[in-house]
Amino acid sequence: MNLSIDRNIQPQILPVRSIDLMTVEDLKLDNGLQVHQLNLGTQDLVKIEIVFEAGISQQKQKLVSSFTNKMLAEGTKSYTAYEIAKIFDSYGAYYSANADKDYASLTLYCLTKYLDQTLPVFAEIICEPLFPENELQTLTNKTKQEFIVNLKKVKSVAQLNFPSLIFGTTHPYGQKAEVSDFDKVTRQGVQSFYQKHYLNSDSRIFISGKLNEEIINKLNHHFSTFKIKTEKLGSEPNYKIEQPSEHSHHIKIEAALQSAIWVGKKLFNKLDPDFIGMQVLNTILGGYFGSRLMSNIREDKGYTYGIGSSLVSHKNDGFFAIHTEVGSKYTEATISEIHKEIALLLTKKTNSTELDLIKNYISGQLIRGLDGPFAVHDKLKSTVLYGLDLNYHQHFLDQVLSITPEIIRDLANKHLQKSSLTELIVGI
Repeated sequence: MNLSIDRNIQPQILPVRSIDLMTVEDLKLDNGLQVHQLNLGTQDLVKIEIVFEAGISQQKQKLVSSFTNKMLAEGTKSYTAYEIAKIFDSYGAYYSANADKDYASLTLYCLTKYLDQTLPVFAEIICEPLFPENELQTLTNKTKQEFIVNLKKVKSVAQLNFPSLIFGTTHPYGQKAEVSDFDKVTRQGVQSFYQKHYLNSDSRIFISGKLNEEIINKLNHHFSTFKIKTEKLGSEPNYKIEQPSEHSHHIKIEAALQSAIWVGKKLFNKLDPDFIGMQVLNTILGGYFGSRLMSNIREDKGYTYGIGSSLVSHKNDGFFAIHTEVGSKYTEATISEIHKEIALLLTKKTNSTELDLIKNYISGQLIRGLDGPFAVHDKLKSTVLYGLDLNYHQHFLDQVLSITPEIIRDLANKHLQKSSLTELIVGI
């Protein structure tokens, strides 16, 4: 049998039409902790992630959310930070902690055969942390110095300040840290935040990989002995928006060789009916390497190594932003070209060839994001935390494939009028 491939013939391109996301089983541990399990994969490997509503938007004192999350593995009732790290390293396990605007999470990747050695440690990190004073002091000092160094970088300063410009400094999504805030982080404050926001009834465990009943029993054994708090946390954070009084802002950093440029606005999250269409529009404008902004400002003008745009979706809100760093002498020209590209979206319909390319790109990225059990795990987590139906990704694909040039133009006129955009320049 001749199995040679004629490489002069282009393989057939088949459009993506359907998404078979997953079969998920939901259950509760004996203590009421919610578990979403995804039995998918062929390797004896498991990912366990526990998510708490303990993000930055929940904190009343700046930085306490991130430091609480980081400190969990710095010492527990039975283990020091060194012992925790050594155990995970010895068994080839990987532990990570993350705190974003809305949620805090802890994740363990481990070979199934070593769950008996690693899962008890992971459970104790979550359920019985000590928050040692000396470890907290070391961590705050280290993070403070990194923060001070970043205040000299135009990119970091722009990232820090842009959300406060569009949401306002009193909004949970707009609050920003100052150097002095690091000295206000205390062990008592971290412990108090942990007691209030961790191990509540809204906490969730996501577990994926090649699962079986024995693994779930082990999960139940190590976590169900800890009491889950069922009382309500009280009032929601203040989400009042402070509309910016000015649309152009400049933060000076002396001797900067580049300018960081951010242009955008408060928008909405993925629950809004316009979100999927705006994702398509955003991809056209600056959402991938072949976008209009990249083609113009990088490839044609040579002002930057890279420019992009993004839609950021939080639990209760979201925003749109274009971001780049350019040589200082190209700052004004770059801003002018950004607005020219936006204006084209408002006035001219996207041609069918470009739109078909974008649809294929987004479809391909969606499929790529479902490659493997842990990638599907992340999609599942996002779907559950937003309260979306598991058919959301099929709905997303259907809407992308059906979008028209007229819809793109209408969305641009609805959401990207120049008068609604905020500009931030960080540099000399």
